[in-house]
Amino acid sequence: MSKQKIAYWVVTGLVSLSMSASAIMYLMGAPPVVAAFQHLGYPDYFRMMLGIAKLLGVVALWAPVPRFLREWAYAGFVIDCIAAAVSHTAMGDPLMASLNPVIVLGLMLTSHQLWHRLSAASAEPQAATRPAGA
Repeated sequence: MSKQKIAYWVVTGLVSLSMSASAIMYLMGAPPVVAAFQHLGYPDYFRMMLGIAKLLGVVALWAPVPRFLREWAYAGFVIDCIAAAVSHTAMGDPLMASLNPVIVLGLMLTSHQLWHRLSAASAEPQAATRPAGA
C-alpha cells in the first residue's frame, strides 16, 4: 500500500471520527453540546439536523457511493467547520473553540485532496488500456 493511500485512510479516519463523535453528542443531547448551541443562539432542532447530516456525511466518505455524493459530503463538512469557527469567533469564545473546527477543516481538505489524487491515479491505468477513440 502506498504512503499516499495510508495517509488518506488515516486522515479520513480522523475526520470521520471527529464528525461521528460530534454527531453522536448532538443527537444524544449531551448537556455541554446543548449549552453550546444555546450560547451560539441556534435552535435545538438545528443541532438534531446537523447530527443527522454529519452521520450521513461520514457514511458517504466510507461507502461505495457515487462520486458526487462524496463531494457533497466534503462540501457540507467544509461549510460546517467554517460556520462553527465563525460562530465561536463572533460570540467571543476562547480561541480553542474556533481553532478546533479549523484543525478539522485542514484535515478534511487534506483528505479531499488525497482522495482526488488516488482517484486520478486509479483512473489512469484504465484510460491507458482503452482503445483509441473509445
